[in-house]
Amino acid sequence: MATLRDIKRKINAVKKTRQITRAMNMVAAAKLRKVQGKTEGFAPYATKFKEIMANLSSRVEQDIHPLLIPRDPVSRVELILFTADRGLCGSFNNNLIVRAEKWIKALESKGVKCSLICIGKKARDYFTKRGYNVTESHVYVYGKVDISFINDMTRRLINRYLSGEIDEVHMLYMEFVSMAKQVPKFVKLIPIERTKEDELITSVRTEYLFEPSPEELLVELLPKHINVQIFNAFLQNETSEHAARMAAMDTASKNCGDLINTLTLVFNKARQASITAELMDIVGGAEALKKA
Repeated sequence: MATLRDIKRKINAVKKTRQITRAMNMVAAAKLRKVQGKTEGFAPYATKFKEIMANLSSRVEQDIHPLLIPRDPVSRVELILFTADRGLCGSFNNNLIVRAEKWIKALESKGVKCSLICIGKKARDYFTKRGYNVTESHVYVYGKVDISFINDMTRRLINRYLSGEIDEVHMLYMEFVSMAKQVPKFVKLIPIERTKEDELITSVRTEYLFEPSPEELLVELLPKHINVQIFNAFLQNETSEHAARMAAMDTASKNCGDLINTLTLVFNKARQASITAELMDIVGGAEALKKA
Protein backbone atom coordinates (compact mmCIF):
# COMPACT_ATOMS: atom_id res chain seq x y z
CA MET A 1 0.00 0.00 0.00
CA ALA A 2 1.27 3.50 -0.91
CA THR A 3 2.49 5.61 2.00
CA LEU A 4 1.13 9.09 2.75
CA ARG A 5 4.32 10.62 1.37
CA ASP A 6 3.93 8.73 -1.95
CA ILE A 7 0.32 9.83 -2.34
CA LYS A 8 1.20 13.44 -1.57
CA ARG A 9 4.02 13.30 -4.14
CA LYS A 10 1.58 12.03 -6.76
CA ILE A 11 -0.88 14.81 -5.97
CA ASN A 12 1.82 17.46 -6.41
CA ALA A 13 2.95 15.89 -9.70
CA VAL A 14 -0.61 15.91 -11.08
CA LYS A 15 -1.07 19.54 -10.00
CA LYS A 16 2.06 20.51 -11.95
CA THR A 17 0.78 18.60 -14.97
CA ARG A 18 -2.51 20.49 -14.74
CA GLN A 19 -0.63 23.79 -14.74
CA ILE A 20 1.14 22.75 -17.96
CA THR A 21 -2.06 21.63 -19.69
CA ARG A 22 -3.82 24.87 -18.73
CA ALA A 23 -0.92 26.91 -20.11
CA MET A 24 -0.95 24.91 -23.36
CA ASN A 25 -4.69 25.44 -23.61
CA MET A 26 -4.25 29.22 -23.36
CA VAL A 27 -1.42 29.22 -25.92
CA ALA A 28 -3.54 27.18 -28.35
CA ALA A 29 -6.47 29.57 -27.79
CA ALA A 30 -4.31 32.60 -28.63
CA LYS A 31 -2.95 30.94 -31.79
CA LEU A 32 -6.44 29.83 -32.78
CA ARG A 33 -7.84 33.36 -32.57
CA LYS A 34 -5.06 34.60 -34.83
CA VAL A 35 -5.33 31.96 -37.56
CA GLN A 36 -9.13 31.75 -37.37
CA GLY A 37 -9.29 35.42 -38.31
CA LYS A 38 -7.20 34.68 -41.42
CA THR A 39 -9.38 31.68 -42.30
CA GLU A 40 -12.60 33.67 -41.95
CA GLY A 41 -11.10 36.55 -43.94
CA PHE A 42 -10.01 34.24 -46.77
CA ALA A 43 -13.30 32.31 -46.95
CA PRO A 44 -15.33 34.96 -48.90
CA TYR A 45 -12.54 35.26 -51.49
CA ALA A 46 -12.27 31.48 -51.89
CA THR A 47 -16.05 31.14 -52.19
CA LYS A 48 -16.35 33.85 -54.83
CA PHE A 49 -13.35 32.49 -56.74
CA LYS A 50 -14.95 29.04 -56.82
CA GLU A 51 -18.23 30.54 -58.03
CA ILE A 52 -16.51 32.37 -60.91
CA MET A 53 -14.51 29.26 -61.87
CA ALA A 54 -17.68 27.16 -61.93
CA ASN A 55 -19.38 29.80 -64.09
CA LEU A 56 -16.44 29.93 -66.50
CA SER A 57 -16.06 26.16 -66.77
CA SER A 58 -19.76 25.80 -67.66
CA ARG A 59 -19.22 28.04 -70.72
CA VAL A 60 -16.22 26.28 -72.27
CA GLU A 61 -15.20 22.85 -73.53
CA GLN A 62 -13.22 20.56 -71.23
CA ASP A 63 -10.40 20.04 -73.73
CA ILE A 64 -9.21 23.66 -73.88
CA HIS A 65 -6.50 22.99 -71.25
CA PRO A 66 -4.64 19.84 -70.09
CA LEU A 67 -5.49 20.59 -66.44
CA LEU A 68 -9.16 20.00 -67.27
CA ILE A 69 -8.74 16.67 -69.07
CA PRO A 70 -8.89 13.54 -66.87
CA ARG A 71 -6.48 10.74 -67.76
CA ASP A 72 -7.41 7.16 -68.33
CA PRO A 73 -5.94 4.91 -67.11
CA VAL A 74 -4.54 6.48 -63.95
CA SER A 75 -1.27 4.80 -62.94
CA ARG A 76 0.52 7.40 -60.75
CA VAL A 77 -1.19 9.44 -58.04
CA GLU A 78 0.25 11.98 -55.61
CA LEU A 79 -1.31 12.92 -52.28
CA ILE A 80 -0.63 16.17 -50.45
CA LEU A 81 -1.12 15.20 -46.81
CA PHE A 82 -1.48 17.87 -44.12
CA THR A 83 -0.78 17.04 -40.47
CA ALA A 84 0.59 18.96 -37.49
CA ASP A 85 4.25 19.38 -36.58
CA ARG A 86 3.57 18.56 -32.92
CA GLY A 87 1.41 16.19 -30.94
CA LEU A 88 -0.77 16.70 -27.85
CA CYS A 89 -3.81 17.48 -30.01
CA GLY A 90 -5.90 14.38 -29.40
CA SER A 91 -6.57 12.14 -32.41
CA PHE A 92 -5.97 14.97 -34.91
CA ASN A 93 -2.82 13.54 -36.52
CA ASN A 94 -3.86 9.92 -36.18
CA ASN A 95 -7.15 10.47 -38.02
CA LEU A 96 -5.37 12.05 -40.99
CA ILE A 97 -2.57 9.48 -41.14
CA VAL A 98 -4.89 6.47 -40.86
CA ARG A 99 -7.22 7.89 -43.52
CA ALA A 100 -4.30 8.56 -45.87
CA GLU A 101 -2.73 5.13 -45.35
CA LYS A 102 -6.01 3.32 -46.06
CA TRP A 103 -6.53 5.39 -49.21
CA ILE A 104 -2.98 4.65 -50.45
CA LYS A 105 -3.29 0.91 -49.77
CA ALA A 106 -6.63 0.79 -51.61
CA LEU A 107 -5.06 2.40 -54.68
CA GLU A 108 -1.93 0.24 -54.54
CA SER A 109 -4.10 -2.88 -54.42
CA LYS A 110 -5.41 -1.78 -57.85
CA GLY A 111 -1.90 -1.37 -59.22
CA VAL A 112 -1.72 2.43 -58.88
CA LYS A 113 1.62 3.86 -57.74
CA CYS A 114 1.28 6.46 -54.97
CA SER A 115 3.62 9.18 -53.74
CA LEU A 116 3.30 11.75 -50.96
CA ILE A 117 3.94 15.41 -50.29
CA CYS A 118 3.96 15.67 -46.50
CA ILE A 119 3.07 18.96 -44.83
CA GLY A 120 3.90 18.64 -41.14
CA LYS A 121 6.49 16.67 -39.18
CA LYS A 122 4.09 13.96 -38.02
CA ALA A 123 3.22 12.88 -41.57
CA ARG A 124 6.82 13.05 -42.74
CA ASP A 125 8.15 10.95 -39.86
CA TYR A 126 5.39 8.33 -40.09
CA PHE A 127 5.52 7.67 -43.83
CA THR A 128 9.31 8.01 -44.18
CA LYS A 129 9.94 5.39 -41.48
CA ARG A 130 7.56 2.97 -43.22
CA GLY A 131 9.21 3.27 -46.60
CA TYR A 132 6.54 5.18 -48.51
CA ASN A 133 7.54 7.29 -51.50
CA VAL A 134 7.74 10.82 -50.05
CA THR A 135 8.68 13.23 -52.87
CA GLU A 136 8.55 16.42 -50.76
CA SER A 137 8.18 17.32 -47.10
CA HIS A 138 7.65 20.70 -45.46
CA VAL A 139 7.90 20.98 -41.68
CA TYR A 140 7.33 23.94 -39.36
CA VAL A 141 5.87 26.03 -42.20
CA TYR A 142 2.47 26.80 -40.66
CA GLY A 143 2.13 30.51 -40.06
CA LYS A 144 5.03 31.23 -42.45
CA VAL A 145 3.39 30.28 -45.74
CA ASP A 146 3.10 33.12 -48.26
CA ILE A 147 1.94 33.35 -51.86
CA SER A 148 5.43 32.71 -53.28
CA PHE A 149 5.60 29.39 -51.39
CA ILE A 150 2.18 28.39 -52.75
CA ASN A 151 3.13 29.50 -56.28
CA ASP A 152 6.28 27.36 -56.22
CA MET A 153 4.37 24.32 -55.01
CA THR A 154 1.66 24.79 -57.65
CA ARG A 155 4.23 25.26 -60.40
CA ARG A 156 6.03 22.04 -59.50
CA LEU A 157 2.78 20.08 -59.40
CA ILE A 158 1.59 21.42 -62.76
CA ASN A 159 4.95 20.75 -64.42
CA ARG A 160 5.03 17.19 -63.13
CA TYR A 161 1.45 16.62 -64.28
CA LEU A 162 2.04 18.06 -67.76
CA SER A 163 5.26 16.02 -68.15
CA GLY A 164 3.35 12.80 -67.38
CA GLU A 165 5.18 12.08 -64.12
CA ILE A 166 1.86 11.97 -62.24
CA ASP A 167 -1.72 11.46 -63.45
CA GLU A 168 -3.66 12.90 -60.50
CA VAL A 169 -3.04 15.06 -57.44
CA HIS A 170 -5.23 14.89 -54.34
CA MET A 171 -5.17 16.70 -50.99
CA LEU A 172 -6.14 15.49 -47.54
CA TYR A 173 -6.48 18.00 -44.72
CA MET A 174 -8.63 18.65 -41.67
CA GLU A 175 -11.52 20.98 -42.39
CA PHE A 176 -12.54 23.30 -39.54
CA VAL A 177 -16.29 23.03 -38.95
CA SER A 178 -16.53 24.28 -35.37
CA MET A 179 -14.57 24.27 -32.12
CA ALA A 180 -15.94 20.81 -31.37
CA LYS A 181 -15.81 19.35 -34.87
CA GLN A 182 -13.02 19.00 -37.44
CA VAL A 183 -13.41 16.51 -40.28
CA PRO A 184 -10.84 15.03 -42.72
CA LYS A 185 -11.49 16.26 -46.26
CA PHE A 186 -10.26 14.87 -49.57
CA VAL A 187 -9.97 17.28 -52.51
CA LYS A 188 -9.03 16.33 -56.05
CA LEU A 189 -6.61 19.07 -57.05
CA ILE A 190 -5.46 18.03 -60.55
CA PRO A 191 -7.09 17.50 -63.00
CA ILE A 192 -9.72 20.07 -62.10
CA GLU A 193 -13.17 18.50 -62.33
CA ARG A 194 -16.67 19.86 -61.99
CA THR A 195 -18.27 18.79 -58.73
CA LYS A 196 -21.91 18.58 -57.64
CA GLU A 197 -21.33 21.81 -55.73
CA ASP A 198 -20.19 23.49 -58.97
CA GLU A 199 -23.30 22.24 -60.76
CA LEU A 200 -25.46 23.66 -57.97
CA ILE A 201 -23.70 27.03 -58.33
CA THR A 202 -24.18 27.12 -62.10
CA SER A 203 -27.85 26.09 -61.80
CA VAL A 204 -28.50 29.57 -60.35
CA ARG A 205 -25.85 31.12 -62.55
CA THR A 206 -25.14 34.83 -62.33
CA GLU A 207 -24.58 36.49 -65.69
CA TYR A 208 -21.09 37.98 -66.13
CA LEU A 209 -19.56 40.02 -68.91
CA PHE A 210 -16.12 38.63 -69.69
CA GLU A 211 -13.19 40.54 -71.12
CA PRO A 212 -11.21 38.78 -72.57
CA SER A 213 -13.11 35.61 -73.54
CA PRO A 214 -14.14 32.94 -70.99
CA GLU A 215 -11.60 30.53 -72.53
CA GLU A 216 -8.68 32.92 -72.06
CA LEU A 217 -9.76 33.81 -68.54
CA LEU A 218 -10.18 30.18 -67.54
CA VAL A 219 -6.70 29.24 -68.78
CA GLU A 220 -5.24 32.17 -66.85
CA LEU A 221 -7.15 31.40 -63.65
CA LEU A 222 -6.58 27.63 -63.49
CA PRO A 223 -3.18 27.85 -61.68
CA LYS A 224 -4.61 30.51 -59.36
CA HIS A 225 -7.50 28.18 -58.58
CA ILE A 226 -5.01 25.52 -57.45
CA ASN A 227 -3.21 28.20 -55.38
CA VAL A 228 -6.46 29.09 -53.63
CA GLN A 229 -7.22 25.43 -52.85
CA ILE A 230 -3.78 24.79 -51.35
CA PHE A 231 -3.72 27.99 -49.31
CA ASN A 232 -7.21 27.25 -48.01
CA ALA A 233 -6.01 23.77 -46.95
CA PHE A 234 -3.13 25.33 -44.99
CA LEU A 235 -5.48 27.69 -43.14
CA GLN A 236 -8.15 25.07 -42.48
CA ASN A 237 -5.65 22.52 -41.19
CA GLU A 238 -3.84 24.99 -38.93
CA THR A 239 -7.14 26.24 -37.47
CA SER A 240 -8.30 22.68 -36.88
CA GLU A 241 -5.00 21.76 -35.19
CA HIS A 242 -5.26 24.58 -32.63
CA ALA A 243 -8.94 23.80 -31.97
CA ALA A 244 -8.11 20.11 -31.45
CA ARG A 245 -5.21 20.99 -29.13
CA MET A 246 -7.46 23.30 -27.10
CA ALA A 247 -10.03 20.54 -26.68
CA ALA A 248 -7.36 17.96 -25.80
CA MET A 249 -5.69 20.20 -23.20
CA ASP A 250 -9.06 21.16 -21.71
CA THR A 251 -9.94 17.48 -21.33
CA ALA A 252 -6.51 16.76 -19.86
CA SER A 253 -6.94 19.57 -17.30
CA LYS A 254 -10.33 18.17 -16.26
CA ASN A 255 -8.89 14.68 -15.95
CA CYS A 256 -6.08 16.05 -13.78
CA GLY A 257 -8.66 17.69 -11.53
CA ASP A 258 -10.58 14.41 -11.22
CA LEU A 259 -7.37 12.53 -10.45
CA ILE A 260 -6.39 15.09 -7.79
CA ASN A 261 -9.79 14.67 -6.12
CA THR A 262 -9.44 10.88 -6.17
CA LEU A 263 -5.89 10.97 -4.78
CA THR A 264 -6.93 13.46 -2.09
CA LEU A 265 -9.70 11.10 -1.01
CA VAL A 266 -7.22 8.20 -0.89
CA PHE A 267 -4.78 10.39 1.08
CA ASN A 268 -7.45 11.35 3.61
CA LYS A 269 -8.53 7.73 4.06
CA ALA A 270 -4.93 6.58 4.52
CA ARG A 271 -4.25 9.35 7.02
CA GLN A 272 -7.43 8.50 8.95
CA ALA A 273 -6.47 4.84 8.99
CA SER A 274 -3.01 5.79 10.29
CA ILE A 275 -4.51 7.95 13.05
CA THR A 276 -6.96 5.20 13.97
CA ALA A 277 -4.13 2.65 14.16
CA GLU A 278 -2.10 4.94 16.42
CA LEU A 279 -5.12 5.49 18.72
CA MET A 280 -5.70 1.75 18.91
CA ASP A 281 -2.06 1.26 19.92
CA ILE A 282 -2.39 3.91 22.65
CA VAL A 283 -5.64 2.47 23.97
CA GLY A 284 -4.22 -1.05 23.85
CA GLY A 285 -1.11 0.08 25.75
CA ALA A 286 -3.23 1.84 28.38
CA GLU A 287 -5.39 -1.26 28.87
CA ALA A 288 -2.28 -3.40 29.21
CA LEU A 289 -0.92 -1.07 31.93
CA LYS A 290 -4.19 -1.23 33.84
CA LYS A 291 -4.20 -5.00 33.88
CA ALA A 292 -0.58 -5.05 34.97
